[in-house]
Amino acid sequence: MSQPSTPAPGASHPADPRPGGNSGSPWAAGGTVFAGVLLFVDGILGVLKGIAGIASDDVYTRINDYVFKFSVTSWGWIHLILGVILILVGLGILKGATWARGAGVVLASLNLIANFMWLPYTPVWAIVTIAIDVFVIWALCTDRSNPSDLVRSS
Repeated sequence: MSQPSTPAPGASHPADPRPGGNSGSPWAAGGTVFAGVLLFVDGILGVLKGIAGIASDDVYTRINDYVFKFSVTSWGWIHLILGVILILVGLGILKGATWARGAGVVLASLNLIANFMWLPYTPVWAIVTIAIDVFVIWALCTDRSNPSDLVRSS
């Protein structure tokens, strides 16, 4: 049985063949896994928020008059559908699917916009969700490692 060869001291390591030339920051790689978990959890909370909005129109109360006026039932359907898709993309990121990273950025952006428009109903939670979405977008955009490597290294 042969042992894997190690480079001689002082020898340079071969170039990384992945786009971008390096694997990126370990913080970003860990952030990508965390972003997948956050998208999954945010999706579950979106589904619950959607069900609450659909089930009863008096669960959420608008604080002030606001430019973006939708019925709470409409918002419920928006959050429910977006939540289900976020769950699927979060699972895709955690499984290392190559499509999931781009979809995660797009869906986190849409979720950010939806929660900005949802501010009059739950201002504190909407701001927390917006902050989470900003982190998810950052983590998915800065990590240059191969998504399948994330699954193997976790």
